[in-house]
Amino acid sequence: MKLLSILLLLNMACFSAMSQEKKSVIYKSDKFTVYSNSVIQPPYKAVSLSPNQLISNYQGIISPTIKFKFSINGNDNEADHGIDHMVTIRPQNGTYVSKLIKFGVQSVDTMATKVDEILKPETKWIVRLDMRDVLKSFKGKGFFTLFNGEKIYQKDFKGVYIAGSIAPLTWKFENLNGKKEFELKDENHDGIYEATLILNPHPAYSSWKLTSDLTLFPKYKSNLPLVDALYNLSVEEMLKDVRSDGAFIAGEVWNGVWTRDISYSIDLALAIINPEASKISLMKKVQNKKIIQDTGTGGSWPVSTDRVVWSLAAWEVYKVTGDKEWLANAFQIIKNTTDDDKLTILNKETGMYFGESSFMDWREQTYPVWMGPIDIFNSQNLGTNAVHFQTYQILSLMAKELKLPDVEIKATSDKIRDGINRYLWMKDKGYYAQYLYGKNYQIISKRSDALGEALCVLFDIANPAQQKQIIANTPVTEFGTPCIFPQVPNTFSYHNNAVWPFVQAYWALAAAKIGNEKAVLQSIATIYRVAALALSNRENLVATTGDYKTTAGSSPRQLWSVAGNLSMVFKLYYGMDFQPAGIRFKPLVPQTIAGNKTLSNFKYRDAVLNIQMKGFGNTIKSFLIDGKKMKEPFIAADLKGNHSVVIELNNHFSDAGTINFKDVDFSLPALTWQQAGDSVILRKDSKIRKYIGYKNGMQFIETTNNRIRLANDGKYTEYMFKAIDDNGYETFSDKPLIVLPNERVWRIEAEQYAEKANYNATGFTGDGYIELSKTQNTNYPFQISVPEEGDYSIDFRYANGSGPIYSENKCAIRTLFNDAINAGAVVFPQCGDENGWSKWGYSNAVKVHLSKGNHHFYLRFVPNVNDNMNLEVNTAILDAIQIFRIH
Repeated sequence: MKLLSILLLLNMACFSAMSQEKKSVIYKSDKFTVYSNSVIQPPYKAVSLSPNQLISNYQGIISPTIKFKFSINGNDNEADHGIDHMVTIRPQNGTYVSKLIKFGVQSVDTMATKVDEILKPETKWIVRLDMRDVLKSFKGKGFFTLFNGEKIYQKDFKGVYIAGSIAPLTWKFENLNGKKEFELKDENHDGIYEATLILNPHPAYSSWKLTSDLTLFPKYKSNLPLVDALYNLSVEEMLKDVRSDGAFIAGEVWNGVWTRDISYSIDLALAIINPEASKISLMKKVQNKKIIQDTGTGGSWPVSTDRVVWSLAAWEVYKVTGDKEWLANAFQIIKNTTDDDKLTILNKETGMYFGESSFMDWREQTYPVWMGPIDIFNSQNLGTNAVHFQTYQILSLMAKELKLPDVEIKATSDKIRDGINRYLWMKDKGYYAQYLYGKNYQIISKRSDALGEALCVLFDIANPAQQKQIIANTPVTEFGTPCIFPQVPNTFSYHNNAVWPFVQAYWALAAAKIGNEKAVLQSIATIYRVAALALSNRENLVATTGDYKTTAGSSPRQLWSVAGNLSMVFKLYYGMDFQPAGIRFKPLVPQTIAGNKTLSNFKYRDAVLNIQMKGFGNTIKSFLIDGKKMKEPFIAADLKGNHSVVIELNNHFSDAGTINFKDVDFSLPALTWQQAGDSVILRKDSKIRKYIGYKNGMQFIETTNNRIRLANDGKYTEYMFKAIDDNGYETFSDKPLIVLPNERVWRIEAEQYAEKANYNATGFTGDGYIELSKTQNTNYPFQISVPEEGDYSIDFRYANGSGPIYSENKCAIRTLFNDAINAGAVVFPQCGDENGWSKWGYSNAVKVHLSKGNHHFYLRFVPNVNDNMNLEVNTAILDAIQIFRIH
C-alpha cells in the first residue's frame, strides 16, 4: 500500500509539472527536461513534493548486455586490456544462468537488443567459471602462466573473483580481493567455480525526506521548488559526510578523508557553509607540516602530484573566516610542500610540473595502456599544472597578507602559466591539450581535460580571448561536459566516458565568469538532473546515457558533488567572491531561473545576513544594504550584526554565448607499430585517414602510407606516431620507438659498487642486485667514463614490490649527484603486487651535460627532500644503471 501511494502521488505530481511545462521549464534537451519542480527523462520522473521531500522512480539506463572479467587474487590478469566477456542477460522467472566459461578464454554470448531495452531490476545471475586448467597447472607445475607470461604460483592463490560493468560489480580490481560478494566458490570441488549475483538491485520507487536539523545553516528559498529541495538535500548530505571527529569523508562509499576530495569541495562551497569542519579536514591531511598526497598511481607522490589543491581550500577558509592564525599556519604548510615539489617534480625546461592528472588517477581511463607509473610521472598534465600555478598565486597573496616578500613566488607562477600556454594551448581547437607525454621528447595528447580547461579560465591562466574560446569550443555532450574528449575506446566508464558533477560545477563557474548563459544553464541542468533522479549527489554518470548505475563506481552523497550543487547557489546565482576584505557579488542567473530568491541566516564572520535577489542576468542594477543603495556590490569583512541585502539584476545578457555540442565520440585505439629494419610499420584500420609521425617531439611527417622510413644517422632518436580517424580525432601514440646505436649505450651492473641483496627476485641481469632503503646504500656511488662531451641520459633498472600500482604510498625517491652537483630526482614507483620484487622497470631519466673523462655519481637518500608519503618504507632494489648520449 505504501508503494502504491508513492506511485500515485508521483504520477499526480508529475502530471501537474508537465501541465505547466510552458511556464516552468528550466532546461530542455532531446533526452530530458528540468522543470521548476521536477525532472523528466522518459520513462523516469523525479518530483519535488516540498522543499523537504523528493520522490523518484528512476531504475537506470542499464543494458541487458554486460561486460565482465574474472580475476585471480583481485588483479586484472585474465586477459589483455579491452578483452572482456560479454553476455546478454534476459532472465526467466527472475533468474539467468550463464554458460560455462573457461578462465582466460573470451566468451561472447550476446543477442540483439532494442535501443531502449533495460535489464530487469532484481535479476538473479548465476555465473559459472571453469578453472580446471588453472588447477591442473597448479598441481603439475606449481604455477599457472597468465596471458602476458606472468606466473601465478599455487602457494600465492587466494581466490577468484568477478569484475564487471554494472552494480554490484565493479571494474576496480583493487576492491575485489577478500570481498565475498565478488568471489566465486568451488563448492563441489570439481574445478567449476560459481557465484550468484543480484543485478540492478535498487528498488523501483524511492523518496528523500529531510530528517536533519538545518537551522544552523543558511536557508535558501526561491520560486523553484526543485532547486529548493536539492539545496536542502545537499546541506543534509554535507552534514552526513561529517564523521565523528569533525572531518569530512569523501562520500557514502568512500569513508576516508582525502586531500583532493575535501580540497575541491571546500573550495567550491564547504568553506562557506561549514568552515570549522573544513579546517579540521584540511589539518587531517598534514604531516610534518607538509600536505599529504594520499592517493595516486605507483605509490602516491611524486607520481601523483596534485596535493597542492589543499592550498585552494586553505585560502578559501581564510577568506571566509579572516583567521590570521590559520593563515600563518597554512602559508608555512604550503611553502614547505612547494619547496619539496620544486626539488622533485619541477621540469626546468618547460617550467611545468610532472605528475598524474588531477583527480583522474585510474591509469587506463585517461592514459594509453603502455604508460606505466614512471611514464605517468613523466607526463605534464593541464589540470595538475593549473593547480600548481594557483598555489603559487595563493602563496603570493598570503605573503602580502602576512607582509612577507613574494617576488620569487610570483616568478614561479609566471613560469608555470607560460609553460601551459606555450606547450598545451591548441590554437586550432581553441582550448588546451590534456597533457604532454613520451620519454625524453614529448608530444601533446589532443584530448580536452574539462577540469583543467575550467581552472585555466577561473585562474586567469588563459587570457580573456582564450577564456571565451575555451567555453565555446571545448566539446560538451547532452548529459554534460565529459572529463575528457574524445573518449578512450575499449575501457569502461569512470573518468572516461563520464561526467562528474563537481567538474561540471567548476565548468559552470568558468562559463559564468565569461558570461556564457547557455553553458551555465546546461551545467545547472546536468547537476540537477542526476541529483533529483538519484535522490542524492552522485559521484559521476555515464556520458553516453546519463546513468549513474553503470559507471565503475558512483558513490551516493559524494562530497565534491554535494559541494558542486551548493556552489550553484552561493557562487553562481549569488556570485559570492570571497576576498580578504569582504565579499564581492558577481551573480549570474539564467533567464529560466529568474524570480525572487532569499538566502537567510547567512553567517559571515561577525554578521548574519538576509540576502534577497530578484531578476535574471549577470549585471547588477542595484545593491542595497539595510535599504541604503551602495556604490559597489560589496560587503565589508568588518560588518557586524544582522543586516538585510537586496540585489536587483538587470534582466539582461549582452551575449548568451555558444556551446560546442558533440556526440559522445571515441577515438580509435592507440596506434601500434612494428619495427622492420630501417622502417616502422603502423597498424592499418579502415577508419584511419592518415598518420602523423613525430621525431624528437617535432612532427616530421603526415602521410597515408603505413610504412615509414626511419633516420639512421647514428644519433639518439625518439619516434612517436598517431593516427587520425574520419572524424579528425587523434589516437594516443603507442610507446616511443627509440633508435639508438649500441655503441652510444653504457650499462653498469649495480652490484659492482655495493653488496648484493636477497629479495628472492628473478629476472635481474648480471650477478644480482642491491637494496636501496633508508638504511642500506643511502649514498650509493658509481663512476662513468665519458668518451666525448655531450648531453647524456641516466636511468636505473629497478623493482619496487612495496605495494601494487594502484594503492599504497611507498614510491621510492632518491637524488642523483654528479660529483657535488644536484643533477635531479630519481623516482622508483611501485610497479607490481605487494612483495612482487621480480617486476622490473626503469626509473625516470635524468639528463646531464658531461665533459670528456671520468665522472663520480652518487645516488643519495636525502632526508626530508626524498621522503615519500609513507615516511617509513622508501625501498627499491637496483639492478643496473643505463647511460646513453642524447646529443
